[in-house]
Amino acid sequence: MSRVNLAIIGGGLVGASLALALQAGARARGWKIVLIEPFAPGHTYQPSYDARSSALSFGARQIYQRLGLWQEISRRAEPIKQIHVSDRGRFSTARLSAMEEGVPALGYVVENAWLGQCLWQGLDKDVISWRCPAEVTRMEPLEDGYRLTLNDETSLECDLAVLADGGRSGLREQLGIGVKKRPYNQSALIANITPSEDHNGMAFERFTDDGPMALLPLPENRCALVWTRLGMDAQRLAALDERSFLSELQGVFGYRLGTLKQVGARHLYPLSLIEAEEQVRPHLAVLGNAAHSLHPIAGQGFNLSLRDAQALAEALLASQSAPGDFATLQAYRERQRLDQNLTVGFSDQVTRLFGSTQPLVSLGRNIGLLGLDLLPPAKRWFARQAMGLGTRSDG
Repeated sequence: MSRVNLAIIGGGLVGASLALALQAGARARGWKIVLIEPFAPGHTYQPSYDARSSALSFGARQIYQRLGLWQEISRRAEPIKQIHVSDRGRFSTARLSAMEEGVPALGYVVENAWLGQCLWQGLDKDVISWRCPAEVTRMEPLEDGYRLTLNDETSLECDLAVLADGGRSGLREQLGIGVKKRPYNQSALIANITPSEDHNGMAFERFTDDGPMALLPLPENRCALVWTRLGMDAQRLAALDERSFLSELQGVFGYRLGTLKQVGARHLYPLSLIEAEEQVRPHLAVLGNAAHSLHPIAGQGFNLSLRDAQALAEALLASQSAPGDFATLQAYRERQRLDQNLTVGFSDQVTRLFGSTQPLVSLGRNIGLLGLDLLPPAKRWFARQAMGLGTRSDG
């Protein structure tokens, strides 16, 4: 039976980012790392109008710069130069500007397929090996690690198992790790849109009585739509023909980007705030959506998971102990606790505040939006949260 120092279960964006963050230190220490992933990554990037995308914060750019990947990623990363926040039918708006914050962009929107290819191509096969397509069906704790059984009936042992297999992690359940779940009773409708006017790097966060929406700039003058509605209404919107859908979207969003001309494939995702009750055990760490799944409207989920991955890598490489040492994992968890609490709280409160139709709450958030535009300290705090810098003391 083979044995490795680290087994990363889930080779998606979070798992691959952790592998890259560990790569140089692992090479120096002679560590063996395996990525176990059920879906084989493509060898070449295939452009697609309907490609799903992620919003990377400015803080995420800084992480990928340190890993030497940003130059390649940036080839297809659309910068967010401004964010326009509004409450439909109300008087107040807030605008965040990269120029005001002294950064080249507040964030970037990148197609997941492109980001994935950049990450996978950065992996050194002499340090990071792949088991793909492969799936872990059973995890057995040992005194000095875990034994993993794969779906081809082979097994391997590891000093540290990192669970990064997504929000519906069956292994998390198998290990008896409970979750705290707060349903939003909403679904996110995700699609790509083409407007008649140039987006010019502008992102829109628009809050309505029926739920929030975001339009984020993509390459080729497309926009990534995240439209949150009650479950049945979201299903109705997903079933509309293209013309009817664009007409309804236009009525809610308005004409800030001119006429909305084209919509691609529409996908629905039921929304809940999900947090694992344990993120570390001896020889085990839980990462990514398996650790926390957030509402997408604030664009914080992947960015928080990336900061977790970076912090975990730094903790493991700074330790004199073998990977899996519980004290090291507990130190990582304590280091990230504040960041996670603030980010989860920020995302959840924004969602609940702007999802309320109560008149007093509506008045309060309008005053709040107006205050953001008028009060520089409040605006800077909000901008730093959006850029993924909210828990850092440096720039």
